[in-house]
This record gives sequence, structure tokens and C-alpha cells, in this order.
Amino acid sequence: MTAPRTGRRPGGRLPLVGAALVLALLGAVAASIAFGSQPVPLPDVLAVLRARGTSEASAIVWDMRVPRTVLGLLVGIALGVAGALTQAHTRNPLADPGLLGVTSGAACAVVLAIHAGVTSPSGAVGFALVGALCAGGIVVVLSQRIRILAPGVTLVLTGSIVTALLASITSGVLLLDRATMDVFRFWSIGSLVGRGPEVIWTVAPFLLLGLVLAVVNAPTLGALEMGDQLGVTLGRPVVRDRVVGLLAVTLLAGAATAACGSIAFVGLAATHAASRLGLGGPGWRVPVAGLCGAVLVLGADVVGRLAPATSEIQVGIVIALVGAPLFVVLARGYLGDRS
Repeated sequence: MTAPRTGRRPGGRLPLVGAALVLALLGAVAASIAFGSQPVPLPDVLAVLRARGTSEASAIVWDMRVPRTVLGLLVGIALGVAGALTQAHTRNPLADPGLLGVTSGAACAVVLAIHAGVTSPSGAVGFALVGALCAGGIVVVLSQRIRILAPGVTLVLTGSIVTALLASITSGVLLLDRATMDVFRFWSIGSLVGRGPEVIWTVAPFLLLGLVLAVVNAPTLGALEMGDQLGVTLGRPVVRDRVVGLLAVTLLAGAATAACGSIAFVGLAATHAASRLGLGGPGWRVPVAGLCGAVLVLGADVVGRLAPATSEIQVGIVIALVGAPLFVVLARGYLGDRS
């Protein structure tokens, strides 16, 4: 494992870097609303937002682009924050929120729901949310009861076991039901397309609760990264801090996966981008990773819309094309530091 980072406060770079992040986020939001198969010039976007635009531009902006942008913003923040919390709690710079089994839990629940005849997007989102929360809850409970190895290692192993079990159930159902596979295939790649306001309202309470828990947990991450024994020595309720953080990850990653399907590498990339900015310790990385995640998801979605293809490329595919090489680079650097 890498050497633990202290929770130092950021210096004079905070205003400059913070302003740059906010500007990047505003640019990503503007691009997400303006660009697509039917571009809407920014002056027309501003006119629509002031309720003065044409009916065609208004329909494109309010019915298609704004819900998609809001969902991408929420999902990016959720996955970025969840990634920062996951790496801090596992003390593993290559960790991703999917380690808690929430992605596999959501996928398994969606497959079972489709197999049972659920066809509405909102119904699939509800089942995915329940599956993600159940899988994440099981991993959290088991990791706290099994004390054979270090907490971070136990968490990763427990998540891997639960993920493998759920993946086997998912694969079995898909192999037996071709119709279910055809429907599930689109959900599994990770997309912001076709998710209306009802999806946002379904997952928003869980995202809000997860963000509140993340804010509560962020100041404790410095002590947790230095190890449980030192945390106890410093007077921290380590078990409670860890459970709160893992519940936040479960809620955030579970709700994001339920809304958009599996979007890998966002938590990993956003957390490392936040670390590169050098604004401080793990507590500061949490909100910065959330902003980086939002910029990444919205930016990837815009790139997918503008790609020279017969149809737009889904955001999960675009991020995977960037995230997979990034993971290899990070893994090589991590293993090189250990050798």
C-alpha cells in the first residue's frame, strides 16, 4: 500500500484550482445542453432558459437535454465521491466503487426483473436500486464481521466473493432467456439516453443521503488511511466511521448504477485527478473528486454524441475507452512504487 497521506489543508492553490474546476463544470453543462444530433446555439439555449425561445428549441432543451444533463451531473458527482471514499477506506489507489458489489447487485436485480416481465424504465431502476443496496449492505456487514485480515483487504475480498456470486446468477438467467439478454444489453453498457425526470426523482433521495453521509465521513478519512490502530489511538470510533463511509459508497454508487447502468472507471479516474490537483488530504479529495467525476461524465457524454458514427456512442463506452488504459498506467506506476 502507498504511504498514508495526512489531512493537510490546501494552500493558496485552492481558489485558483477551485475556480478552474467550476468553470470546467459550467462548460461541460453548457456543452451538454447545446450539442447533440440537433445542435442548439448557446444564445438560443439562454433564450429558452429565460422562457423566450422557440417551441422547437424549447422542446429539445427542456425535454431532452436538461434531464440528461442533470442526471449526468448527479451520476458523475456520485461516482466521483464514491471513488474517493472507496480508495480511502480500502487504502488502495486502484480501488473502485464496484468492489462493494453494488454494480453486480444492480445488474442481477435488473435481469431478474426483466425476466419476471418488468419492462418500464422506472420499474427497472427501482429493482436495480434495491439490488445494489442489498449487495452493498451484505458486503459491509460481512466485512465488519470477518476480522481475519486487515479491514481494507477483507472488504475487497468480501466484495469480490459477493460480486462473483451475483455475476453467476446473472449469467445463468441470461443464458436461459435470450429475450432478457436483448433488453439487458442496452442497460448494461451505461447510458444517459432515455432516462426521464422520473428516473432522477427516483434516485435523488438516495444520492442526497449518500452525499450527506460522505460529508460526515470526509473529515475522518485521514485517520482511517493511517490504519485502524492509529485511528483508535487518536480516539476515533473507527468501526462507526468505516460503516458510515461504506454506506455512503453503497448509496451513491448504487443509485448511480440504477439510473444509468454500469459506468466503470469514473470513481478511479476522478479520484486520481483530484489527487493530482494537490489540494490536500483525503478529506479534500472527496468534494474535488465529485466535481471531476461530473466533468468526466458530462464530457464523455458530449464526445459520444459528436463522435463520427451512425449513432451516438454511449457514455459508458467512451469512459471505458479512456479508463482502461488509465488503469493500466496507474497499475504499472503503483506496482513500480512497491518494487
